[in-house]
Parts: sequence; structure tokens; C-alpha cells
Amino acid sequence: MRIAAAQITTGPDPEANLELIREYAARAAQAGARVVVFPEATQRAFGHPLPPVAEPVTGPWAEAVRALAREFQIVIVAGMFTPGVPSGEGRPRVVNTLIAVGPAVSGEEVDVAYDKIHLYDAFGFKESDGVQPGRSPAQFVLDGVTFGLATCYDIRFPNLFTDHARSGAQVTLVPASWGAGEGKLEQWRLLAQARALDSTQYILACGQADPAAAGVDAVQGAPTGIGHSMIVSPLGVPLSEAGGAPELLVAEVDPEVVSQTRKMVPVLKDARQLQS
Repeated sequence: MRIAAAQITTGPDPEANLELIREYAARAAQAGARVVVFPEATQRAFGHPLPPVAEPVTGPWAEAVRALAREFQIVIVAGMFTPGVPSGEGRPRVVNTLIAVGPAVSGEEVDVAYDKIHLYDAFGFKESDGVQPGRSPAQFVLDGVTFGLATCYDIRFPNLFTDHARSGAQVTLVPASWGAGEGKLEQWRLLAQARALDSTQYILACGQADPAAAGVDAVQGAPTGIGHSMIVSPLGVPLSEAGGAPELLVAEVDPEVVSQTRKMVPVLKDARQLQS
């Protein structure tokens, strides 16, 4: 199966960001991809108020994404914000949500949502101030291939990826809006490769493009992206990597390669429960 990562830079306007989805979904479909993955915060970039755009996964923005998926006959994975429960101090909160929507060959619709479990309270940023964490993993099946979902900071937590693999995932998709900083690119690359090796599956890590490389003004201090989206093999080999600017990556994933890798390097089977 051919899959794609749409490395874009989004801004504050959800409607303008839908036009980016239209453009890149069309390009991915033309390239023969069955799935196209957009970054975290596709609906609205970080650094802008999020509660005003938060809506249910059945709301108008998500419905517009579904319409594009049907138009281009491709599954679209994109980051949006859904309403959360106010904090104990009464501050409004959103949920950092991924939707995966679109038609399958069988005629059935893929339509699942994942709420980011691990919130980015690191490197001086505190996502949990305005975001409510999710609790449950999510997967979808497309044409016999099982996909896990994860978001950005989740990539630092191996158990989510091994749980996906043990639940049948052959590919895990990781939309992100990675914060810039010293060593952060090296960490991004290393983590994508490590999670592939931990769980012997393909990892597609799709980040927001570097705003400077995209010619877009970004809010200082917000995690607005560094680019370098990657598609990594189950043996941790990068199959494709973007630069800093907006770009469409396309690569093939093969469930048989996952099966062969798990026979050759049976880390999931050989893992032992440690005694404290």
C-alpha cells in the first residue's frame, strides 16, 4: 500500500487550512496513495487561541475533511481540536484530536478519532494548561492493513507503540507539531526510528513544516514545527525524509515485510515482564 505524509505549515484560519488539505490530498491521490497524513494542529496552528475553533468530530470542519476524503477517494488523517472539560480553575480546555476519515475499497468508511494521551509539558511549554488528555489508543483498518494513531509527544513513550503492534498494527501514524530547539531534530529522527524498532512496524511521522522555510510567521514560544517528516521501515531504516519546507512524502508499506521482521527480530514475543 502506498501512503503519504503531507508536511504543511498551517495558520490560524481553519478554512485556509482546509484548502491546504484539498491541495495535498489531491496530490497524494494522484500519486496513488491510499492514506494521506497531515500534521497535528492542522485545523489551527499552535500559538493561536484553540477553544474558539474546537468542535465535535461531527462538526463542520471535520465534515469538510470527510467530504474531501470522499472527493479524492483517500483516507485523510488530520489534527483538530474538540471541546474539553474546563479545568478545576475554570479555564477552558480543548482535546487534541486526530481524525482518520475516508472510503475503503470495500465501500465502508474509515471514521475514527484519537485523543492525544501524552501532553507536551516539556521544554518550557505546558500543553496541559489548555488541553485535556485522552485515555484510549485508537486504530483503523484499511484494505487489510491495520494503522495505529499517535500524536507528537506520544512518540517518546514506547509502550503506546508496542501496544499498537500487539493489537495488530503494522503501521503507526504520528502527526506532530514538533517544537524547535537545540538537538530537537536529532531527537525527532532518533525517536521515529526507535519506535519502529521497538514495535517492528512502519512509522510515518508527519510534522508541521518549519514556518521560516515555508515563509510563514509563527508565534514565538509555540511548538510550530521543524519539518523533516519521515517514513521508517520496521527495521528502523528511513525510507523517505522531508526537508524543512512544505513537501509531500510518499512511500510503500508492505504487511509481509512486517511479518518477516517480527519473525527475524521477535522483540514483541520475547519481551519479559520485569519483577520489582
